[in-house]
Amino acid sequence: MTDVFVYDHVRTPRGKGKADGSLHEVTALELATQALRALKARNNLDTKRLVDDVVLGCVDPVGEAGGDIARIAALKADYGQEVPGIQINRFCASGLDAVNFAAAQVMAGQHEMTVAGGVESMSRVGMGASGGAWPADPSIAVKSYFLPQGVSADLIATKYGFSRADVDAYAVESQKRAARSWEEGRFKNSVIPVKDINGITILAHDEHMRPSTTMQSLASLNASFVMMGEAGGFDAVAVQAYPEIEGVTHVHHAGNSSGIVDGAAAILLGNKNAGTAAGLKPRARIRAFANMGSEPAIMLTGPIDVTEKLLKKARMTIGDIDLFELNEAFASVVLRYMQHFDISHDKMNVCGGAIAMGHPLGATGAMILGTVLDELERTGKSTALVTLCIGAGMGTATIIERV
Repeated sequence: MTDVFVYDHVRTPRGKGKADGSLHEVTALELATQALRALKARNNLDTKRLVDDVVLGCVDPVGEAGGDIARIAALKADYGQEVPGIQINRFCASGLDAVNFAAAQVMAGQHEMTVAGGVESMSRVGMGASGGAWPADPSIAVKSYFLPQGVSADLIATKYGFSRADVDAYAVESQKRAARSWEEGRFKNSVIPVKDINGITILAHDEHMRPSTTMQSLASLNASFVMMGEAGGFDAVAVQAYPEIEGVTHVHHAGNSSGIVDGAAAILLGNKNAGTAAGLKPRARIRAFANMGSEPAIMLTGPIDVTEKLLKKARMTIGDIDLFELNEAFASVVLRYMQHFDISHDKMNVCGGAIAMGHPLGATGAMILGTVLDELERTGKSTALVTLCIGAGMGTATIIERV
């Protein structure tokens, strides 16, 4: 297999995914375009000659975000018309899977250089806008003990012993780390400002963060999924699926769950010859990646299963990994992962995560891979593992090593 390297990465700041968010006026197409254009400009890419494909994740590719947004964004970003594009969807891991999909093309020797990433405008195209059979069709919902993700997160907390104080404390630390990362300039080389048609900056900083968050302020929030679990009957479904618990204790709320935001990311991948032709130095090597299904009712423990699969495939152990990035879909997801592998928090999401900065569904996987690469370079460390939990019970994970 051909080695594939990460040559560069960029991302937009994350804008609040609401009508009053700074990026609400910016379409998903424009977000993706600005990320692709920035990657091209800062690497002086001759896209017509060098780039073989653009692969973008997008979880709700409907309406203005539909129609193979990767190809259309590449055209709008003035990539050569020879450059094709493909949109993929593996729910929350779409951005990381786009990287893995593009890397596989290079590893197989079929492509020389690819661009991967993702985009989501959650303020303009609502979460779940593309629909789906799993929650709606009883023939599969009943069989698989369908639960809404929030109830699944509370099920994890209940089954594995995480209290409201535990998940809130994790959320406070995420906010602190994100704020410190911005203050220390850890994102300055990768975040590109989003601009309007006049070239005026609309947003240059992650907008969802709440650095003043405390245990006291979070304690004032009511658990978000009580009504859904109790009146909606999903707590009973959870007990059916996991009869060892007596009931579900609801601990998650907006303050310890991932934020709804808009954003896009792009990563430049290629083999050694393509990098040399472009005059670029590699920053990291994609060492291995994997996907795996997991039990769909509890749903969000997939990162554990896929990490075990990936480490075996790469002939590595948890101790060989210097830094971990696990998307903070809900606090209990990360707490359970650290508990299972006995990972110290000082190796996990060291720059903060989606609880503080938000989770633009189709883009997050590419964003956090870029974040951990920057952190490997900043600290002089070598290896990182990036992973995300996924709807319907799946996990995707990737190991990179700094060059």
